[in-house]
Amino acid sequence: MQYHLNGFKPGDPDVLAAAPDHWRAGDPLPEKVDVLIAGTGPAGLCLAAQLARVPQIRTMVVEPKLVPMEKGQADGINVRSMEMFQAFGFGEKVARESVWINETTFWSPGANAQLDRVARVQDVPDGISEMPHVLINQARVHDMFLDVMRNAPTRLEPTYGMKVQTLVIDPTAAEYPVTVTLEHTAQGRAGQTAMVRANYVIGCDGARSNVRAAIGGALHGDAAHQAWGVIDLLAVTDFPDWRMKSFVRSQDEGILMVLPREGGHLVRLYVELDALGEHERVAERGMNADDIIAKAKRILEPFALEVKEVVWWSIYEIGHRLTDKFDDVPMAEMATRTPRVMLAGDACHTHSPKAGQGMNVSMGDTFNLGWKLISVLTGRADAVLLHSYSGERRAAAKGLVEFDHKWARVVGGTATDELAFDPSTAGLPVVARAFINNLPFTCGLTVQYEPSALTGAATHQALATGFDIGKRFHSAPVIRLADAKPMQLGHCMDADARFRLFVFAPANDNGGSGGTVAALCEWLERDPASPLRRHTAPGENVDAVIDTRAVFQQGFRALDYAAMPALLRPHVGRYGLCDYEKVFCVDHMRGEDIFAARGINKSDGCMVIVRPDQYVGHILPLQARDELAAYFYAILKVRG
Repeated sequence: MQYHLNGFKPGDPDVLAAAPDHWRAGDPLPEKVDVLIAGTGPAGLCLAAQLARVPQIRTMVVEPKLVPMEKGQADGINVRSMEMFQAFGFGEKVARESVWINETTFWSPGANAQLDRVARVQDVPDGISEMPHVLINQARVHDMFLDVMRNAPTRLEPTYGMKVQTLVIDPTAAEYPVTVTLEHTAQGRAGQTAMVRANYVIGCDGARSNVRAAIGGALHGDAAHQAWGVIDLLAVTDFPDWRMKSFVRSQDEGILMVLPREGGHLVRLYVELDALGEHERVAERGMNADDIIAKAKRILEPFALEVKEVVWWSIYEIGHRLTDKFDDVPMAEMATRTPRVMLAGDACHTHSPKAGQGMNVSMGDTFNLGWKLISVLTGRADAVLLHSYSGERRAAAKGLVEFDHKWARVVGGTATDELAFDPSTAGLPVVARAFINNLPFTCGLTVQYEPSALTGAATHQALATGFDIGKRFHSAPVIRLADAKPMQLGHCMDADARFRLFVFAPANDNGGSGGTVAALCEWLERDPASPLRRHTAPGENVDAVIDTRAVFQQGFRALDYAAMPALLRPHVGRYGLCDYEKVFCVDHMRGEDIFAARGINKSDGCMVIVRPDQYVGHILPLQARDELAAYFYAILKVRG
């Protein structure tokens, strides 16, 4: 962590210096903002946390509730989201507070219809991530994003007690084309309205999104016509796997899922309740927490369940729905207009909570969008870049909805249901077989963006077979050369809207003069055709837009830091201090070779471009300078 760049900084390093002249929640409403975010769910706060760090961007966040969330809603954090949290700086905090899901157990009727544990499955396969799968109250995730916002230069805070009522877009206006009508929700002011003009509006306002309605969007899909209850409780039970994630299927009463929660005692249950008629709504049944508990007790028999306290509960119907497009631009007008209003999270896709993907995919939406908005609003990229948001994230959401549709029916099946025989999981129950097959998806690791300006073709994929182009960057252990620190290479990527260019050195290259890495770094630093020279504005640090780092095959004692190319020892900030964190090498002492682990060609080496959202944008040979320049030229403006 670097925080003395522009002078000595005492105190908490997470509290950044405040930028002047920023609107604060509680001040009179601004007339104009760059970005207005509707909703403080995980999607809205993930976006706000990114924008809050950029002093040039004026952001406003509105929320109809009067106070921040305290309990309820989602709780599952997959390994991909934990990787993202690391980039925000609170991954370790979430890991410390949460409960880790290491094993999942499966219970089904055995002899005399008694419940037996019929399978145990490792929850996160070995080697797919350095991060765990965890469970924690969604409100705590909100808290951590809110802390990032409060500590950012803009000191951004949500405005509670307000919602987007409607909006109008003027497609001919170059600036602030969206006129938003905001409505107060607090007692005494309910129904009062105010107007704000915005360059961009992001609808993170849930399944009944007013932002979506204002741009003519709709959710399309179906429902499973099945009521489910979810309840957080403190209870005494003799069920053996109360602190394991468990699927429990009874003979005649349906299924429940046990999800241990943070704090050592709290547990969440998902309980199958009643089938619904084709046109029946859950609310018409009048069910409550007592119905959830009663059904849970029947499913768990002969095990006892004595509930001591109900913390939160809800009853819902499974729905699988998706919007046609995640922004306001009709397909026929994409060549002449760029998006001004975009949707994220439940505003554009809904699904059941049983796969634990809703919060994760919602944050994935705005982690994708955040760097693109920052790039456009700071002048680094043309607004046409924003078209890629709907294309990339709708495809990801479509995959989730299709997966969830199948998974919900597997979970909700009967004790006698069977799937096609799968020899790799022979002898396991249906849910356990499906669970194993779905692990890469539920870990959040199957999203792969299609080839585009942002995602290169797989022409040179063989140079690094473990970094799938279009998928998230799969971190691995390395040693940082300057201080011999063992670390994960992926942990040097902050949520700061910068691209990363990782240079993996060929065999016997030690970074010295005359080598391949030195020649590449010389070109990157000095040649006018270099993307660093083209896309970095005068006066910016050399790594302000594209952060170049190198990984060598030798051990740290075999390399000379002082002999490294100047680009890998840049002098940055107002004092021109040296950045000592750009060079890494293989961790031979622990036997962890990133080149072998990620299938990197040791003879030739390669370049790996990583987008600001941690997805692999391209893999290129070390000599492919024209292709490297072309990749960035298609995305970024010339500013050098």
